[in-house]
This record gives sequence, structure tokens and C-alpha cells, in this order.
Amino acid sequence: MGIVNVTPDSFSDGGRWDTTEAAVAHGRLLRAQGADVLDIGGESTRPGATRPLVAEELDRVVPVIRELAAEGAVVSVDTMRSEVAAAAVAAGARVVNDVSGGLADPRVLDVVADTGATYVAMHWRAHADRMRDFTDYGPDGVVASVRRELEARLEAITAAGVAAERVVLDPGLGFAKEPRHNWELLASLDALLGLGRPLLVGASRKSFLGQLLADDDGPRAVDGREHAHAGLVALLAGRGVACLRVHDVRATCDALAVAAALGTTEPATPGWPSHDRETHPDHPRTPEEGQ
Repeated sequence: MGIVNVTPDSFSDGGRWDTTEAAVAHGRLLRAQGADVLDIGGESTRPGATRPLVAEELDRVVPVIRELAAEGAVVSVDTMRSEVAAAAVAAGARVVNDVSGGLADPRVLDVVADTGATYVAMHWRAHADRMRDFTDYGPDGVVASVRRELEARLEAITAAGVAAERVVLDPGLGFAKEPRHNWELLASLDALLGLGRPLLVGASRKSFLGQLLADDDGPRAVDGREHAHAGLVALLAGRGVACLRVHDVRATCDALAVAAALGTTEPATPGWPSHDRETHPDHPRTPEEGQ
């Protein structure tokens, strides 16, 4: 999953692709480099970020989604808002990637249920401006807590009418988590795979990698973390992860090629939902069209 941030303030590349033309061009490049899915986002979720207006988010993502989907790309919308999810699916998005797992706006689950889109539900505890206050995982620890909270979200999502086979789970690396929490989760992915749904992992360029590579000048800068991420990707290739959300698609594909050549990859268990034409026609149902 290649990341296209149509934002002025994302932690890694804010402002680089914040026009429709630049974002579409970047999406085309990522697709040419091997991205299977393009994740289009119009709201930064970096620690401390403030939220854009709904109209701003719509203006950022819908034109990009419409153009890339028309070219045949499998497009995901990175949003927590039901209004944006509905407009994105109507414009051609096939995946709703909700970092809040339906907690920020429960109506997003109705949109997903009505449209048949694939739904990525991330582990989440609070919005970006407050999430650093929610890093206490108590005596159970982060792995058991994240599994329990994701399981509760999965129950709520299916209760809202979303088919379980359309749901992908994300442990939420960096969201309300200290660096050690991220490493504990990555070392214990089997516990999350036990929930029976595919896993998406998004570690690309995140601060826990910068902390790992810190020197006397402090954490490694964002643009110096890609080699560490490629190493992590090669290791995750043998861990049953269904999808990797990344900034540098070429480096990721190279790392996966190395892992495949050594025979260390294995199929994701279970696999990422299909996006064939029968399941997702060229013009997906809008929420108003119903089942």
C-alpha cells in the first residue's frame, strides 16, 4: 500500500503532494514501482496534529481518488469521517482505511456496510492531539491490550453489518504507543493474527525507527529511516502480514524480493480481501443505493 498524503503537515512528506496534480503524479509513480493499493489521505495524524474541516479533507482527496481510480488503480481512502468515506467510495475508492477503527465516527461503519468496501480498522485510543496521554497499557501489557481492543472493534464492526471477510486489522504502530510498545507488537504479531483477520502494518519512517537509530545528535531524521524500514519489511515478509503501508514502494518491493529469493516469505493468513471486478465494479454502490 503506497502512501499519498494530500496534506500540508504530514510528518514525513507534508506539503510535497498537497495539490491534485502532484498527488496524482505521485500515485502513478508508486503504482509503477509496484504498489498494489494507493492510500489517499487528507488529514495528518502525526502526534499533535489538528484536524482539517470536513470540506478541506473532501477537497483534498476526492479529485485525486477519482482520477487514480479512473486509471484502474485500487484506491484506499485514509479517513476517520463518514462523509469523506462515502464521497471517496462514490469516487471509486475500494478500501476505507480508518485509523480510529470506527471510534471517531461510528457512522463510517454504515458507509462501509452499505458499499461493500474493504475496511481497515486500526488500534486507536484518541485523536493525534491527545494520544500521548493514552500510552498506559496496565498490567496486561500492550500486546494483550491491543488484541482485546481490536477484538472489541471487530465485534462492533460486524455488528454494524460489515462482513468479517472485508475487515483488515492494524496494530496502530506509533498511535498512543511508546517505542517499546511498537517493538513488542511487532514481535508478537501471531497474537493478533489469532483474531482471524488479515493484518496491515504501517511502520514506514515512524519515530520508533528514529529512536532506534539515534546518535549523539538525537533520533535519526525522517529521511534517514528508510534502510531500517526495508530491513523490517524483509523480516515481516515471513510473518504472515497481508499488507504493508509504506512511503518508499521501490525499497519495500526490493526488500520483499530479497526475502522471496531466500524462501523466507509465506502467504498472509488469512489473505487480503480480493478487489475483483465482480466484488467491486467500476462504479461501486453509494450508501444511498443501499445493498
